[in-house]
Amino acid sequence: MADSEDIRAVLDRDGLDALVRVLKQRGRTVIGPTVRDRAIVLAELDSADELPHGWGVELEAGQYRLRQRDDVAVFAYSAGPQSWKSFLHPERVRQWTAERGSSGELTVRQEEPPRVSYAFLGVRPCDLRAIQILDRVMSGGRYPDPAYRSRRSGAFLIAAECTEPGATCFCVSMGTGPAVDAGYDLALTEVLDDGGHRFLCRSGSAEGAAVLAELPRRPADVATRAAATGAVSQAAERMGRSMPPVDLRTLMRDSLAAERWDDVTSRCLSCGNCTMVCPTCFCTTTEDITDLTGDHAERWRRWDSCYDLEFSLLRDGPVRASPLSRYRQWLTHKLGTWHDQFDSSGCVGCGRCIVWCPTGIDLTVEAHALHQEAAERGTAP
Repeated sequence: MADSEDIRAVLDRDGLDALVRVLKQRGRTVIGPTVRDRAIVLAELDSADELPHGWGVELEAGQYRLRQRDDVAVFAYSAGPQSWKSFLHPERVRQWTAERGSSGELTVRQEEPPRVSYAFLGVRPCDLRAIQILDRVMSGGRYPDPAYRSRRSGAFLIAAECTEPGATCFCVSMGTGPAVDAGYDLALTEVLDDGGHRFLCRSGSAEGAAVLAELPRRPADVATRAAATGAVSQAAERMGRSMPPVDLRTLMRDSLAAERWDDVTSRCLSCGNCTMVCPTCFCTTTEDITDLTGDHAERWRRWDSCYDLEFSLLRDGPVRASPLSRYRQWLTHKLGTWHDQFDSSGCVGCGRCIVWCPTGIDLTVEAHALHQEAAERGTAP
């Protein structure tokens, strides 16, 4: 990072308001957290007033509760039901349409990639890493996804460092938070103490520095810097969950025959909730639809899940017919063989899969159980 891009300043509430306003003036569609339907969700923002001022969440396995805080913190909440994947890799995307003319000729029109200039406000460190993983999956190989590239190209990322992790967070174990060190245009660290409510803001790109220069701000004082650093450090010590301190890739590889798979899949509904809320799961399928006349047809791409029985369907039947084989496929891929495909883990420690599992299955508990079983067999990594 060039020194000219690493600019630090302090913003107050007026500065946060101005940030949204400046981004919109630059032609950006600003997406950020807001309270809706008893949850903190991601949606288009018209102003900073729509941010979740004074709201937090209570998380546990299979549980999510919105709660009113006793302060006016804006970013003091943990991951909600959505991730930024919903905007970069939407659930449904039309690929082409076909029309049959009066003389029977067919006209096929390919769907053009959308023209949108996003600004994502409040990207958690774990989700920032998830976006980087999706970049590698969706646009880093030989066959990039043009729809993803169109949405991702030029997106302006405003990270919000985590100062209050939830009970299901384990980003420290995955090396993805609670601080951010790269991949952002602006990074905010919220400070709320006797010195007032403010945000330490630092730029991570030339455009980030240019935006920061347009905001009402003051120099980053020593007290605010120290308070921001301390809040993030304390958050790292308060993670609600952890992974076993071993090579998870090796653990998954050597645990394919573990008895623990029978235990966990006796509780698994194969509903696929974990894949839907995961910020890095990317699998899709296609579906063709027609109207009642048969003269109009469309092809849509939509999210799919490795928990779907038909996901691995071949001529003679599904490759993974049992719930055990499907759960094992998901977990060993996410923590293990993802490295073989994409040179990283597929898990960022956000904890969404734990919260939104209807039976409260916790992948960190399962990883510890697999490690314990391996230790008892004398094969632990």
